[in-house]
Amino acid sequence: MDIIELARELGKAVQQDEDYIKMRIAEQNSESDEELCELIAKNNSIRDMISDEACKPDRDAVKLQELNREMRKVYAEIMSNENMAEFTKLRRQFDVKIHRVLAIIQNSAMGEDPETTDLSQGCSGSCSSCSGCM
Repeated sequence: MDIIELARELGKAVQQDEDYIKMRIAEQNSESDEELCELIAKNNSIRDMISDEACKPDRDAVKLQELNREMRKVYAEIMSNENMAEFTKLRRQFDVKIHRVLAIIQNSAMGEDPETTDLSQGCSGSCSSCSGCM
């Protein structure tokens, strides 16, 4: 079996992982939550209004502040929604696992021992706060 076939097998294993399955179920629950979908649509609409107002040559700073305040309020409601909170939590957990897998593959490709290599010390699994391993 060549390396590409092994990668495809790893992809299949990822999709059979219990954490992946839980995350996808939580995602489906979020997508079927009508209240949440309405909040997301409202947030997108406000974002569009902000963009439209910001592009005007005579933009209204007060209106922009009000729209930003409203968008933050709606975003807070989205994130406090039970289904969204569960999906977000499970997504973060799964992302950490995937970052570990990617680090093992990348470190192995750089010559490290595949049996012992892992995320570097102090790595949270969130690349947004790091410029190190990836």
